[in-house]
Amino acid sequence: MADNGGALAPLTEATGPERAAILLMSLGESEAAQVLKHLGAKDVQKVGQAMASLGSVTRERVAAVVERFVGELENQTSLGVGADDYVRRVLVGALGEDKASGLIDRILLGRNSKGLEALKWMETRAVADLVRNEHPQIVAIVLAYLDADQAADVLAQLPERMRSDVLMRIARLDGIQPAALRELDEIMEKQFSGAGNIKSSSVGGVKVAANILNLMDTSMETAIIGTISESDADLGTRIQDLMFVFDDLADVDDRGLQALLREASGEMLCVALKGADPRVRDKFTKNMSKRAAEMLLEDMEAKGPVRLADVEAAQKDILSTARRLAEAGEIVLGGKGEDFV
Repeated sequence: MADNGGALAPLTEATGPERAAILLMSLGESEAAQVLKHLGAKDVQKVGQAMASLGSVTRERVAAVVERFVGELENQTSLGVGADDYVRRVLVGALGEDKASGLIDRILLGRNSKGLEALKWMETRAVADLVRNEHPQIVAIVLAYLDADQAADVLAQLPERMRSDVLMRIARLDGIQPAALRELDEIMEKQFSGAGNIKSSSVGGVKVAANILNLMDTSMETAIIGTISESDADLGTRIQDLMFVFDDLADVDDRGLQALLREASGEMLCVALKGADPRVRDKFTKNMSKRAAEMLLEDMEAKGPVRLADVEAAQKDILSTARRLAEAGEIVLGGKGEDFV
């Protein structure tokens, strides 16, 4: 298991607060806050310090922490209470059915994931190494099966000549027969052992391609969509029509933008707006208090010139938050006249 530059101790040596920090940060901000409010001040301080010291955490390490968490629950809930049922009831009670459902799947299904499903728990570099020599159609199906953010990272690590071809194939996918998906699952299983759980044959499509492209580095995004448009102008247009870019946030309603402001990092917002259209900047400041807007503009002025790459990275980060809120039904993103949810 790879640690972040040696900063993270092996799981067996990690402290309780370190493991708690990884678990909480895998939940998301609002869910982690719900858990922290039930802890005492000293515990919050310890876990908070651990969270602040965490760098990038691999999927394997998150999976290991979750597996240990569930294992400890099994030991502590053996008096006629199944750990799975206990976890399900606690999470639903704390977060509600909608918000808890995805987390429950990650905890209860992710620990035993095999085949294609197990790819979601692997580091993106390992997934890229696994599929880079496969036929582009196989790669397209695999990436369409992954979450968009993971698929974008994997695609970025594939050879440049493959990226446009794979994304076009994702966009042209119109589902896949369950038997074919099971066969592919078995192929993946043989690569790293286990047997998969295939839930759906509905993978791929133009929206999936747009979601993946949205999460890629801007230079790669531009190059890929350019190549696709040269090969198939209609497909390129359809993908672009479903994409949602930072400037489109100007069209989000005030209530939705206020929800985004509650979640977005102030530092990220300061950098992101440095390169934004004035209409977008005005939209954000209009939905802030007068004092908060003044402080933001002052911070932007004081920051001076910012590298374009840093601006684009900050905008991608805020867009990722916006998409998460859209998936939770808290805001509506309208991309070129269409909903992006």
